[in-house]
Amino acid sequence: MIMEPFRFMKRVQTVFLVLLTFSSILAPTIAAATERTFGEIAGAIVRVKAVINPGARTARSLGTERSGSGVVIGEDGLILTIGYLIMESATLEVTSHTGQIAPADFVAYDHQTGFGLLRARGDFDIQPLELGDPSDLEPGAPLFIISSGQSGGVAPVRAVSRRPFVGYWDYLLDSAIYTMPPHREFAGAALVDLDGQLVGVGSLFVGDALRPESRSPGNVFVPVDLLTPILSQMIDTGRSGQKPRPWLGVHATSSQGRLIINSVAPDGPGSEAGLKVGDIIIGVQGRRVSNLEDMFRKVWSQGDAGSHVSLDILPYSSDSLDIKKVVIRSRDRYGWLRINTN
Repeated sequence: MIMEPFRFMKRVQTVFLVLLTFSSILAPTIAAATERTFGEIAGAIVRVKAVINPGARTARSLGTERSGSGVVIGEDGLILTIGYLIMESATLEVTSHTGQIAPADFVAYDHQTGFGLLRARGDFDIQPLELGDPSDLEPGAPLFIISSGQSGGVAPVRAVSRRPFVGYWDYLLDSAIYTMPPHREFAGAALVDLDGQLVGVGSLFVGDALRPESRSPGNVFVPVDLLTPILSQMIDTGRSGQKPRPWLGVHATSSQGRLIINSVAPDGPGSEAGLKVGDIIIGVQGRRVSNLEDMFRKVWSQGDAGSHVSLDILPYSSDSLDIKKVVIRSRDRYGWLRINTN
């Protein structure tokens, strides 16, 4: 047991050295496969800066000034990024790899995938990056993360797992891409395959990239095959066109096999129904729930936003162990956010 941390660190160091080696070897391969230089591929990555609307719902948790990367995917300056960077934004600005700065307009946000779209104004002469198909991407595949910012640049990584990712903010990806080693500038970063195509957009840092509950720091990327079916609708309407899932405005965390509410959205459905921080969620529609993913799937199975959802709650403030049934009329989370689509 004493040797286990040492062995793990040696493994990480070995993987990192191997990745550094294949980055210098495979960069020409990418260029040859796409008939574009590696610099041109990296040139499609821009810096995204957002100033958030005063009174934004996400200001407290995500801040009022946000920055990360974006990927030019359209000849008209259309840029794909991770949505939390730009949702509820008042102003947007993008900077190219050459230092060209341009204002940008908010185009769309989709909560189910987490994608965000914006468009640079004026003549933003950048050749877009082609969307790839990560559906067959398997653990072990060599990839590159390309990002902007002082700690950005090009970093060789490997996909280490494909599995669900669950976020307490009512977010669930069925087959997220997990990569190692970790990259600091992950927000909106491009995950590029050896064909020079975009296969994922950076979302988060995690501590268990290899498998659940393992000590393996890495990143989570949203696979771009989720974008293809909804892209045109997002451009046209600012949303994906998919029916909104029922949203309760309740954030919970798993602890010792229990789901404990750790925050309740102000003016959200859960708040209006009287749910409090510390309440324990026992079940949904009379069926016990074991974790966040289980709870989300049971809530979403009740229909679209606006449907009534019954939660079995053990109140935090009660001296009794009696379970209370709370019926909540769900809402569309998008309508609760203060997103300016003008």
